[in-house]
Amino acid sequence: MKQVKYLVIHCTATPEGREVSADEIRRWHLSPPPQGRGWKQVGYTDMIHLTGIVERLAENNEDNIVDSFEITNGVAGYNSASRHIVYVGGVSKRGVASDTRTAAQIDSLTRYVKEFITRFPEVKIAGHNQFAPKACPSFNVPAWLQSIGININNIYTP
Repeated sequence: MKQVKYLVIHCTATPEGREVSADEIRRWHLSPPPQGRGWKQVGYTDMIHLTGIVERLAENNEDNIVDSFEITNGVAGYNSASRHIVYVGGVSKRGVASDTRTAAQIDSLTRYVKEFITRFPEVKIAGHNQFAPKACPSFNVPAWLQSIGININNIYTP
């Protein structure tokens, strides 16, 4: 068990405007290959739907310790000290990685990040692509965090 050090932002890598259900995420992550990844736990604690509604995907007791039952598979090597949030989207209708966040998703993600920092003042916020060579979450997380007034001390820099 480790203290929460990171909040990592992800996208579902699905086309703009296509909603994704919690059951779909669970199938993608928990089903055995080749249908899924065969993980024991989903990759994210919470998901932000196109409407801005935040849905819990993995059990979490909301304290500052990442208990074994709370570990999600968002970023290899960092999961035991991270919480992960995903927004639905991240790919244009043409299939290109793009910031497809709706206004409602941006509003929800902004509130989520700010509340998370209030609860865990030492946390570093990052995009998945800051830990792995991926497009996810399809936008520049550090620049966005600065644009919404997040203190530089809470922005992850490798």
